Amino acid sequence: MTTYSRLTAFALLVGLVAACAPGGDESGGGYVAAANNQAPAAPLTVEDLSAQVGCEPRMQVDASDLRTGYCKTDAGEFFVNTFTSEEGKNAWMDQAPEYKPHLVGPLWTVLGDLKVLKTLQGPLKGDLHLTDHRVSPTPTAG
Repeated sequence: MTTYSRLTAFALLVGLVAACAPGGDESGGGYVAAANNQAPAAPLTVEDLSAQVGCEPRMQVDASDLRTGYCKTDAGEFFVNTFTSEEGKNAWMDQAPEYKPHLVGPLWTVLGDLKVLKTLQGPLKGDLHLTDHRVSPTPTAG
């Protein structure tokens, strides 16, 4: 390969690498993937979660860090709780009745009877926790 061919190949390689790299300007512009420019989705509210299962909640607690709504549908009765942080959700669940199963999602929980939660699990896409929330919801063989 001649020197000219090597320089041409090297220039093409450098151009290809530069084209694939994120933008290098100070403003963060360039052709960066669109996902990097999107704001994170807002957490679901008591009203959002309740609407997904056909309920208009009766608010029980409306505090800055915790909101709780009571729902009654054909599936049964349950409480929908939303939190402003995972730490707040974990602290609440530490105090929640261990004998009641929980349906758990990001910054929310639903508390109710197991039969009700199994019905709600599909539409809400939560994890079913049968006892302590820090225990894996899926039993393991042992």
